Amino acid sequence: MTTEDPPVGELPGLGARLREHRQAARLTLEAAAARAGLSPAYLSRLETGRRQPSLPVLLSLARLYGATVAGLLGEEPGAPDPVVRGGAIEPSRTGGWGYRRAGAPGMAMQALRVQIPPGLQDAVVRVHAGEEWLHVTRGLLRLTLGETEYHLEPGDSAQFDSLTPHRFAAEGTGEVELLFVHTLLQSPASDLCLPVPSTRSGPSSTGVH
Repeated sequence: MTTEDPPVGELPGLGARLREHRQAARLTLEAAAARAGLSPAYLSRLETGRRQPSLPVLLSLARLYGATVAGLLGEEPGAPDPVVRGGAIEPSRTGGWGYRRAGAPGMAMQALRVQIPPGLQDAVVRVHAGEEWLHVTRGLLRLTLGETEYHLEPGDSAQFDSLTPHRFAAEGTGEVELLFVHTLLQSPASDLCLPVPSTRSGPSSTGVH
Protein backbone atom coordinates (compact mmCIF):
# COMPACT_ATOMS: atom_id res chain seq x y z
CA MET A 1 0.00 0.00 0.00
CA THR A 2 1.07 3.54 -0.70
CA THR A 3 -0.49 6.94 -0.09
CA GLU A 4 -1.68 6.89 -3.71
CA ASP A 5 -3.95 3.89 -3.15
CA PRO A 6 -7.56 4.78 -4.03
CA PRO A 7 -10.09 4.99 -1.21
CA VAL A 8 -12.87 2.45 -0.79
CA GLY A 9 -15.69 4.14 -2.65
CA GLU A 10 -18.25 1.33 -2.40
CA LEU A 11 -18.59 1.52 1.41
CA PRO A 12 -18.60 5.24 2.18
CA GLY A 13 -17.99 6.14 5.79
CA LEU A 14 -16.88 2.65 6.90
CA GLY A 15 -13.46 3.85 8.03
CA ALA A 16 -14.91 6.73 10.02
CA ARG A 17 -17.45 4.41 11.70
CA LEU A 18 -14.69 1.98 12.65
CA ARG A 19 -12.73 4.82 14.22
CA GLU A 20 -15.81 6.17 16.05
CA HIS A 21 -16.64 2.73 17.48
CA ARG A 22 -13.06 2.23 18.63
CA GLN A 23 -12.99 5.61 20.33
CA ALA A 24 -16.39 4.98 21.94
CA ALA A 25 -14.97 1.72 23.32
CA ARG A 26 -12.06 3.77 24.76
CA LEU A 27 -9.49 1.67 22.96
CA THR A 28 -6.26 2.90 21.48
CA LEU A 29 -5.39 1.86 17.94
CA GLU A 30 -2.79 -0.55 19.33
CA ALA A 31 -5.14 -2.10 21.90
CA ALA A 32 -7.98 -2.59 19.42
CA ALA A 33 -5.64 -4.09 16.82
CA ALA A 34 -4.20 -6.53 19.38
CA ARG A 35 -7.65 -7.72 20.50
CA ALA A 36 -8.79 -8.17 16.90
CA GLY A 37 -5.62 -10.01 15.88
CA LEU A 38 -4.55 -7.25 13.46
CA SER A 39 -1.54 -5.01 13.14
CA PRO A 40 -1.98 -1.34 14.18
CA ALA A 41 -0.85 -0.27 10.71
CA TYR A 42 -3.52 -2.39 9.04
CA LEU A 43 -6.27 -1.15 11.39
CA SER A 44 -5.15 2.40 10.68
CA ARG A 45 -5.52 1.78 6.94
CA LEU A 46 -9.05 0.44 7.55
CA GLU A 47 -9.97 3.57 9.54
CA THR A 48 -8.63 5.90 6.85
CA GLY A 49 -10.46 4.04 4.06
CA ARG A 50 -7.30 2.85 2.33
CA ARG A 51 -8.20 -0.81 2.83
CA GLN A 52 -11.44 -2.78 3.07
CA PRO A 53 -11.75 -5.52 5.72
CA SER A 54 -12.40 -9.12 4.84
CA LEU A 55 -15.56 -10.65 6.28
CA PRO A 56 -13.78 -12.31 9.25
CA VAL A 57 -12.02 -9.06 10.12
CA LEU A 58 -15.29 -7.15 9.89
CA LEU A 59 -16.96 -9.70 12.19
CA SER A 60 -14.08 -9.49 14.67
CA LEU A 61 -14.30 -5.69 14.83
CA ALA A 62 -18.09 -5.77 15.19
CA ARG A 63 -17.83 -8.16 18.15
CA LEU A 64 -14.96 -6.18 19.68
CA TYR A 65 -16.95 -2.94 19.57
CA GLY A 66 -20.27 -4.52 20.57
CA ALA A 67 -21.74 -3.54 17.21
CA THR A 68 -23.37 -5.35 14.29
CA VAL A 69 -21.92 -5.74 10.83
CA ALA A 70 -24.93 -3.85 9.46
CA GLY A 71 -24.18 -1.00 11.86
CA LEU A 72 -20.55 -0.80 10.77
CA LEU A 73 -21.71 -0.78 7.15
CA GLY A 74 -23.99 2.17 7.94
CA GLU A 75 -27.24 0.21 7.67
CA GLU A 76 -28.89 1.01 11.00
CA PRO A 77 -32.40 -0.28 11.76
CA GLY A 78 -35.23 1.80 10.40
CA ALA A 79 -38.91 0.97 10.07
CA PRO A 80 -39.46 -2.80 10.38
CA ASP A 81 -39.36 -4.44 6.97
CA PRO A 82 -38.99 -8.21 6.58
CA VAL A 83 -38.08 -7.93 2.89
CA VAL A 84 -34.56 -7.12 1.67
CA ARG A 85 -34.39 -6.44 -2.06
CA GLY A 86 -31.57 -7.87 -4.14
CA GLY A 87 -28.94 -5.96 -6.05
CA ALA A 88 -25.43 -6.24 -7.41
CA ILE A 89 -22.50 -6.56 -5.02
CA GLU A 90 -19.78 -4.05 -5.83
CA PRO A 91 -16.28 -5.23 -4.83
CA SER A 92 -13.93 -2.67 -3.36
CA ARG A 93 -10.87 -1.45 -5.22
CA THR A 94 -8.62 -2.00 -2.19
CA GLY A 95 -9.11 -5.57 -1.07
CA GLY A 96 -11.82 -7.00 -3.29
CA TRP A 97 -14.22 -8.16 -0.56
CA GLY A 98 -17.81 -7.12 -1.21
CA TYR A 99 -20.80 -7.11 1.14
CA ARG A 100 -24.54 -6.60 0.85
CA ARG A 101 -27.07 -6.96 3.65
CA ALA A 102 -29.39 -9.94 3.17
CA GLY A 103 -31.44 -9.69 6.36
CA ALA A 104 -32.91 -7.21 8.79
CA PRO A 105 -30.43 -5.38 11.06
CA GLY A 106 -30.73 -5.58 14.83
CA MET A 107 -31.69 -9.28 14.87
CA ALA A 108 -29.98 -12.15 16.70
CA MET A 109 -28.96 -13.63 13.35
CA GLN A 110 -27.22 -11.37 10.85
CA ALA A 111 -27.36 -12.28 7.15
CA LEU A 112 -25.04 -11.00 4.44
CA ARG A 113 -24.31 -11.63 0.80
CA VAL A 114 -20.55 -11.83 0.49
CA GLN A 115 -18.17 -11.69 -2.45
CA ILE A 116 -14.68 -13.14 -1.91
CA PRO A 117 -11.97 -12.21 -4.44
CA PRO A 118 -9.52 -14.81 -5.74
CA GLY A 119 -5.86 -14.89 -4.85
CA LEU A 120 -6.12 -13.82 -1.19
CA GLN A 121 -4.99 -16.28 1.46
CA ASP A 122 -5.82 -16.53 5.14
CA ALA A 123 -3.18 -15.62 7.72
CA VAL A 124 -5.29 -16.05 10.88
CA VAL A 125 -7.81 -18.70 11.92
CA ARG A 126 -10.78 -17.15 13.72
CA VAL A 127 -12.31 -18.59 16.91
CA HIS A 128 -15.33 -16.96 18.58
CA ALA A 129 -18.66 -17.72 20.20
CA GLY A 130 -21.74 -18.33 18.07
CA GLU A 131 -22.76 -20.23 14.96
CA GLU A 132 -22.21 -19.62 11.25
CA TRP A 133 -24.01 -20.86 8.16
CA LEU A 134 -23.03 -20.27 4.57
CA HIS A 135 -24.34 -21.25 1.14
CA VAL A 136 -22.24 -20.93 -2.00
CA THR A 137 -24.09 -19.36 -4.91
CA ARG A 138 -21.16 -18.87 -7.32
CA GLY A 139 -17.56 -20.01 -7.57
CA LEU A 140 -15.54 -22.52 -5.55
CA LEU A 141 -14.98 -22.00 -1.82
CA ARG A 142 -12.22 -23.49 0.31
CA LEU A 143 -13.46 -23.82 3.89
CA THR A 144 -11.10 -24.94 6.65
CA LEU A 145 -12.63 -26.17 9.92
CA GLY A 146 -10.04 -27.23 12.46
CA GLU A 147 -7.68 -29.57 10.65
CA THR A 148 -10.14 -30.47 7.89
CA GLU A 149 -10.37 -28.70 4.54
CA TYR A 150 -13.59 -28.69 2.51
CA HIS A 151 -14.17 -27.65 -1.08
CA LEU A 152 -17.66 -26.27 -1.72
CA GLU A 153 -19.32 -25.77 -5.09
CA PRO A 154 -22.40 -23.69 -5.99
CA GLY A 155 -25.39 -25.13 -4.13
CA ASP A 156 -23.27 -26.48 -1.27
CA SER A 157 -23.80 -25.25 2.30
CA ALA A 158 -22.00 -25.50 5.63
CA GLN A 159 -23.02 -24.81 9.23
CA PHE A 160 -20.64 -24.91 12.18
CA ASP A 161 -19.94 -23.81 15.72
CA SER A 162 -17.79 -20.68 15.54
CA LEU A 163 -15.61 -21.99 18.37
CA THR A 164 -14.23 -24.38 15.76
CA PRO A 165 -11.15 -22.66 14.28
CA HIS A 166 -12.16 -21.62 10.79
CA ARG A 167 -11.11 -19.73 7.70
CA PHE A 168 -12.20 -19.59 4.07
CA ALA A 169 -10.99 -18.34 0.70
CA ALA A 170 -11.80 -18.50 -3.00
CA GLU A 171 -10.46 -21.50 -4.89
CA GLY A 172 -8.71 -21.09 -8.21
CA THR A 173 -8.84 -17.92 -10.26
CA GLY A 174 -12.51 -17.04 -9.86
CA GLU A 175 -14.30 -15.09 -7.15
CA VAL A 176 -16.85 -16.64 -4.81
CA GLU A 177 -20.28 -15.37 -3.86
CA LEU A 178 -22.10 -16.77 -0.87
CA LEU A 179 -24.94 -16.21 1.55
CA PHE A 180 -23.59 -15.91 5.09
CA VAL A 181 -25.50 -15.97 8.39
CA HIS A 182 -23.92 -15.57 11.83
CA THR A 183 -25.22 -15.16 15.36
CA LEU A 184 -24.24 -12.25 17.59
CA LEU A 185 -23.25 -14.27 20.64
CA GLN A 186 -20.29 -12.81 22.50
CA SER A 187 -17.96 -14.31 25.08
CA PRO A 188 -14.30 -14.00 26.14
CA ALA A 189 -13.57 -16.53 23.40
CA SER A 190 -14.48 -13.91 20.80
CA ASP A 191 -11.03 -12.38 21.25
CA LEU A 192 -9.21 -15.57 20.27
CA CYS A 193 -7.31 -15.97 17.02
CA LEU A 194 -4.70 -18.51 16.07
CA PRO A 195 -1.78 -17.55 13.79
CA VAL A 196 -1.19 -19.86 10.86
CA PRO A 197 2.35 -20.28 9.50
CA SER A 198 2.30 -19.15 5.89
CA THR A 199 4.59 -17.74 3.26
CA ARG A 200 1.77 -15.56 2.01
CA SER A 201 0.98 -12.05 3.12
CA GLY A 202 -1.23 -11.58 6.18
CA PRO A 203 -3.73 -8.91 7.27
CA SER A 204 -1.09 -6.20 7.49
CA SER A 205 -0.72 -6.27 3.72
CA THR A 206 -3.67 -8.11 2.18
CA GLY A 207 -6.67 -7.43 4.37
CA VAL A 208 -7.59 -11.08 4.80
CA HIS A 209 -8.02 -13.01 8.02
